[in-house]
Amino acid sequence: MTEIFSNLAMGFSVALAPANLMFALAGCLVGTLIGVLPGLGPVATMAMLLPLTFYAPPEGALIMLAGIYYGAQYGGSTTAILVNLPGESSSAVTCIDGYQMARQGRAGSALAIAALGSFFAGTVATVLIALFAPGLSQVGLAFQPADYFSLMVLGLVGAMVLAHGSLIKAFAMVALGLLLGLIGTDVNTGVQRFAFSIPDLSDGIDFVPLAMGIFGLSEIIMNLSRHEDERTVLASKVKRLWPSREDFERAWPATLRGTALGSVLGILPGGGALLSSFAAYTLEKKLAKRPEEFGRGAVEGVAGPESANNAGAQTSFIPMLTLGIPSNVIMAMLIGAMTMQGIAPGPQVMTERPQLFWGMIASMWVGNLMLVVINLPLIGIWIKLLSVPYRLLYPAIVVFCAIGVYSVHNSTFDVGMTAFLGLVGYALIRLGCEPAPLALGFVLGPMMEENLRRAMLLSRGDPMIFLTRPISLSLLVVAVLLLATLVLPSLRRSRETVFQE
Repeated sequence: MTEIFSNLAMGFSVALAPANLMFALAGCLVGTLIGVLPGLGPVATMAMLLPLTFYAPPEGALIMLAGIYYGAQYGGSTTAILVNLPGESSSAVTCIDGYQMARQGRAGSALAIAALGSFFAGTVATVLIALFAPGLSQVGLAFQPADYFSLMVLGLVGAMVLAHGSLIKAFAMVALGLLLGLIGTDVNTGVQRFAFSIPDLSDGIDFVPLAMGIFGLSEIIMNLSRHEDERTVLASKVKRLWPSREDFERAWPATLRGTALGSVLGILPGGGALLSSFAAYTLEKKLAKRPEEFGRGAVEGVAGPESANNAGAQTSFIPMLTLGIPSNVIMAMLIGAMTMQGIAPGPQVMTERPQLFWGMIASMWVGNLMLVVINLPLIGIWIKLLSVPYRLLYPAIVVFCAIGVYSVHNSTFDVGMTAFLGLVGYALIRLGCEPAPLALGFVLGPMMEENLRRAMLLSRGDPMIFLTRPISLSLLVVAVLLLATLVLPSLRRSRETVFQE
């Protein structure tokens, strides 16, 4: 315990450095802003800002990107409550009861409960990261190549099972991501694979053009293809930002349950904020004394999901920081940022770069406090931003994307690749395919291949090494069980029902 306190003291010395405070503030403000604006999500924004992190120190870059992620969870609730538009996908559940509370003149109460619940959940999740990350990191050092390969297989299976829509489409997205990750020169033989004799593809597709195209540009094209919805903001001024005593009494048990549920689900492969918020709403509805109030302004319907999505957002950092395995596409972005900084993700980060590791954990406390302080007073500004037409926003976003991609390698090919992948991403969305498993497959593909080859070299070509090592066998058994459960008709139907809801 003494060691944890000394490590946290070092972390706070990093997080409270003036430059890193500015990075945290910038991340929280940008995260809140893109959470407020429907159509822009943390994935697209982080993809656009990845090139900028190339020029920032590693600690500042990761602190800013993390701030964008959990800041978007806060901002998304503002539009969900005031305008009935989820600014961020995990805030979709908050629309159901948050908007009804606003229509009843309780918008301030709903916003305060969302902010305070998120702050509490974020604080608890950060404590969990500080307590459990070092132990998991030590476990990670015991992993052999075969174990890492099996862990990545489990991660991709989890991403498929928890993806929206058809399981076959999710599998196809993972396979496409794995294939895209193999483009370039084979490290062992020096032979080019799938490069079609294009010199610019000899090093493979860079993560920045892929992320920016698949998530950023495709989202812009998708938004432009829709009719611009009329946004009717309920009030220019939100009165009474403090909840009533009855609201508090009903909100705190839901906040505790949401925090606990989100903290667990955030660690799972493919989990995170979105799954946590939906699961928390379902749980609150089942446990409610007055279930008929859900959908008509139930306080628990705001407190539970908002706490869960923030807890899930932050505990999803645990597998990324300790094992170098992304549990969702946002964590894949952060691994991409670490790789750009020349840092190899994995359990060795805590021992080799303790300032980065503990500085990032401490910055989450600082960021959560910043979000509460800056969010409630700025509600009036966020309301005004909602009236800006999307047709004025998207040209600036596209230009920013192009400049960002070009600045990484000074390559016009990368700009063209981003535009092409933007069209691919749009086609995938229109076909009902979720791009997140593709990004996870792309990030994990080269790592899987490397660990597969290492494992086969160590075993002299014997594939039984994946079954003879206890850790590897356990992970593969869990992956098989996950897939097997979806074969059962009742579970498959319930999964489809959840996603429809």
